[in-house]
Amino acid sequence: MIVCWGFLLVEALLLVEINVGLRRMRGKNEDESELEVISIRTMAQETLGDWGETLATITYVFLGYTSMIAYSSKSGEILFHLVNLPESVSSCLFTTIFTMLISVGGTRATDQVNQWLTASMIGLLLAIEVIAVAFGGWSGLEGSGDWGKVPATIPVMIFALVYHDLAPVLCAYLGGDLKRLRASVLLGSIVPLLALLVWDAIALGLSAQAGQVVDPVELLMSERWSGVSYLVEVFSLLAVATSLIGTLLGFLEFFKEQLKNLSRDSKPTRTLQEPVGMGGWWARNKISFTAMAMAVAPTLVVSTIVPDAFSAATDIAGGYCMTMLYGVLPPAMAWAMYNREREDTSQNELSRVRPALLGVGIFAGGIVVEQILQDFSALHP
Repeated sequence: MIVCWGFLLVEALLLVEINVGLRRMRGKNEDESELEVISIRTMAQETLGDWGETLATITYVFLGYTSMIAYSSKSGEILFHLVNLPESVSSCLFTTIFTMLISVGGTRATDQVNQWLTASMIGLLLAIEVIAVAFGGWSGLEGSGDWGKVPATIPVMIFALVYHDLAPVLCAYLGGDLKRLRASVLLGSIVPLLALLVWDAIALGLSAQAGQVVDPVELLMSERWSGVSYLVEVFSLLAVATSLIGTLLGFLEFFKEQLKNLSRDSKPTRTLQEPVGMGGWWARNKISFTAMAMAVAPTLVVSTIVPDAFSAATDIAGGYCMTMLYGVLPPAMAWAMYNREREDTSQNELSRVRPALLGVGIFAGGIVVEQILQDFSALHP
């Protein structure tokens, strides 16, 4: 878990450096009234060329949909247990609420809501972990772990720890301030890491007590004190909500950027008079609503008609999409940027950076290869 966290931290810092570098080249600053986000696709296009743009676009769209499907499907399952609302209805309602929050409230209102949800989630997690430790579920470093099963869990670890889809939005939100961005990435990633490490120790301890492979969440929810079950369900819902907000925020901005680019290319001339009334309102908001429909509609359809979509979507997103997009591409983009700016950079700095970029890229490629081998072995046992 710590190795995956360190790997993802390096990748996130690379993304921030690349994004801020491109923002400075374009002359963007924090005084702009509307956030101008430079998406992963644009970053790949300007550093790697057309092939990088194509790879980033395909991977990011696939990742966005698989992540959204996973969160929407899980929210329906949790709400069914909490309020006995059908999964298809509850998942659609849950996803729609947060979509409207982002579309109507904007980035700053969404940030305020997300901060409140995150604080509540951390408080509930601490309460659950205290109860679990009191129940005797703390194993420390002496749990019944099986290192041979680690490779199969790497996609889930990456899925749980990834926050890189927010990097372009964060760079725009903080105005390209590298000092604040680095602090945000470091501190923001340590909190879930510590929570997951404590939870892993508890999970191993509870599983050892059960004497068989069993979901530690089910063990907690089977406790006589009914409050544990409620806490676990609400915590799970908050975890899905905060993850959905981050993914949806980045996904919507990605589609907005592509639609704005298409709109500029297709506009032959500028009209002398702007439309008024409903026509003017639609002209100002059509890109936002179109992006919202493109991101959310396929998600709701798939999560509604595909049973147990969460597990399949998690494996695909963590094992392939996230590793390619946030593992393989960032070192390649950074390498290309350093090559392009070679005249302004000392050779000594290049010689120090390149081995690190190569090492991170090889590690990411190894994860993809391992996932391919895992899937082939599952198909042909």
